[in-house]
Amino acid sequence: MATDPDFKRDQKLSNKKWAQNNPGYWKEYRKRNPKKAEINRILQAIRNRRRYSNRKKNANTDIPLIARVDASISNNFKVVGQFWLVPVIAKVDALKVNILEIPSPYH
Repeated sequence: MATDPDFKRDQKLSNKKWAQNNPGYWKEYRKRNPKKAEINRILQAIRNRRRYSNRKKNANTDIPLIARVDASISNNFKVVGQFWLVPVIAKVDALKVNILEIPSPYH
């Protein structure tokens, strides 16, 4: 998708068409899978926080904002620890991982 604009356009169109043919699917999916939905909310809050941080650093870029349903809940995640995942066999870069304390509204 990153190198082929036609493929990217076709994927977006296909996803849009599927969503139109399956209204309410994701709402029902979240009802059937509340734990997965909660984990996704937590991960999305982290992605939003990272995006917001990057947006501050690069003030002149057009990074799209993600809507937050409940803006009153604070996403003050406290970093508890950090470590590096260093691959031994595969030739890929090491990955820095942050361990975060999840506040009570997300439990």
